[in-house]
Parts: sequence; structure tokens; C-alpha cells
Amino acid sequence: MTAIINIGLKKGVLDSQGKAAHHTLDTLGFKQAVLDVRIGKQIIMKLETSDENEARAQVTKMCEDLLCNTVIEDYEITLEA
Repeated sequence: MTAIINIGLKKGVLDSQGKAAHHTLDTLGFKQAVLDVRIGKQIIMKLETSDENEARAQVTKMCEDLLCNTVIEDYEITLEA
């Protein structure tokens, strides 16, 4: 099973990378096309288990313990067989 974890800053937390990318896109002529930019990270991992409930529980624990700073970041887990 494959777990895909998308991590991004919570709403209200300043995303300085997103602001910088937005500003640069504006200067490249995309001012009317882009309203906001948020930059995050994606983690893709192969898991031994084929049980979706077990996989979700394991990946959630990994996120809570190491992969995500839950004070300032949110995460979303997608599982693929």
C-alpha cells in the first residue's frame, strides 16, 4: 500500500515561501491569474500492510510523532492499494 501525505501550514500561519512565490509570479505577469500561493510538502511512502485501517493508524501516528508539526501544520493522508 502507498501512503501520500500532504502537509501545509494552517490557515492564519504566515507562509513566507508562498508570499515570495506569489510576488514573483506577479512580477512575471501572472498578477491577474493568481490570487494566493501556499507552499507545502508531500511525502510518499510504501507500506508493508495491505489493511487500510492499520495503514491509516500507522501513518497518522507517524505524522503526529515526527512528520508534521501539528502546532502550525495540517496534514491529509491518502492511501492507494
